[in-house]
Amino acid sequence: MSGDLILWVVLGYLLGSVPFGIVITRVLGLGDLRQIGSGNIGATNVLRTGNKPAAAATLVLDAGKGAIAVGLAQWLGPEGVAKWAGLAAFAGHCFPIWLRFKGGKGVATYLGTVLALSWPVGLLCCGTWLLGAAASRISSVGALTAAASTSVWMFAMGRGDLILVGLMLTALIYWRHHENIARIKAGTEPKIGKKK
Repeated sequence: MSGDLILWVVLGYLLGSVPFGIVITRVLGLGDLRQIGSGNIGATNVLRTGNKPAAAATLVLDAGKGAIAVGLAQWLGPEGVAKWAGLAAFAGHCFPIWLRFKGGKGVATYLGTVLALSWPVGLLCCGTWLLGAAASRISSVGALTAAASTSVWMFAMGRGDLILVGLMLTALIYWRHHENIARIKAGTEPKIGKKK
């Protein structure tokens, strides 16, 4: 691994590891996000505080972590490092050093990363999420459907250079959602709009 690649992977990870959900809820006096709802640090759990603007801000910032990591690497780094910086940002959100590697499930950061790597693929993944969530009324089903489609859309859009990273993003999404998958199978996964 080259020095440049290591640098951008580390920078991507550190950027991705910023827990915006926790920061926002603390600043707004909404309590410790890890003690609310599912205990997750992402936008879906921020929404359980009842503060929609806070949830929206968390969603945008978590997506932005992945997009900014990719954008900075594309702008300032050597060719080919951006996809690894984006993957590292996604890993940073899921396993942040500041929270003893107990982070979020990474859906927003995953979508931000894919949008920055290839906006057509990103839009297709977002559309797939919406279709999956609308059909099932379960947010995690939308996320899992979108994640499963990632490499398919990359191949369809002629981005074979991204397929390995796409497969890794998909694997991590499924790993982080193993509890959701168990609840989906058991029929106990909460529907959209219902409190956990």
